[in-house]
Amino acid sequence: EVQLVESGGGYVQAGGSLRLSCVVSGISVYDYVVGWFRQAPGKRREGVSYIRSSDLSTYYLDSVQGRFTISSDNFENTVYLQMNNLKLEDTAVYYCAAGFLFAEPPEQYDYWGQGTQVTVSS
Repeated sequence: EVQLVESGGGYVQAGGSLRLSCVVSGISVYDYVVGWFRQAPGKRREGVSYIRSSDLSTYYLDSVQGRFTISSDNFENTVYLQMNNLKLEDTAVYYCAAGFLFAEPPEQYDYWGQGTQVTVSS
C-alpha cells in the first residue's frame, strides 16, 4: 500500500519559516516525481514545487521561487519543503503527491497525502 504522510504545518507570522515533510511508503521517491501542492479556500489546487530525485531536477511556482526549497532524502524516503519568508498568500492546505510526470497539474499525480494546514498571519 502506498502512503504519503505530510507533517510540519502550523501557524506562523509573516516572514517566518516552516519545514514540511512528506514521508513516503510503498514506493521509492527515487523512482517518482514528488510534488508539493496547495489549496486555499475557494481556489484551485496548484503545484508549488516538484522534485525528481533521480536527477535532482526541481521546479518552483514563480510566487515561491527564492523562498521555498524542495529536497529529498532517498534513504529516509522523505521529501521536504523548506518555506522561508512566508507571506499571507501562502496560507493553504499543503499536500504532497507522487507520480511519473514532472511539474504537471494535480490530476496527473497518482498518490496523495492527507494534507497539512499552513496558516500565515500578519
